[in-house]
Amino acid sequence: QVQLVESGGGLVQPGGSLRLSCAASGRIFSIYTMYWYHQAPGKQRELVASITRGGSTNYSDFVKRRFTISRDNAKNSVYLQMNNLEPEDTAVYYCKADLAVGAATIQGYWGQGTQVTVSS
Repeated sequence: QVQLVESGGGLVQPGGSLRLSCAASGRIFSIYTMYWYHQAPGKQRELVASITRGGSTNYSDFVKRRFTISRDNAKNSVYLQMNNLEPEDTAVYYCKADLAVGAATIQGYWGQGTQVTVSS
């Protein structure tokens, strides 16, 4: 059984910052690419950022220069530092990990999500 648990969401004023964390646990053989997605009310889930096991990163245009994704392979964890938050960033944020359980093939696993609300 694999679990991804996010934390760090909350209510923040426009221009503020939050740091999201996501830790994977269970019978994990190896974790490959890790991702952050978000889903605003009434909208589809969309990719925010991704990071490979080696540390290569990719960002969606709407968060470039405001958000930073990082990971700690020893802790099976991924982080999202969000600065200069805007009301449009309000959404549920989900982490996803492409990982192998035991000697099984690589599959994507999702966390349960954490709410981020940007409002004055």
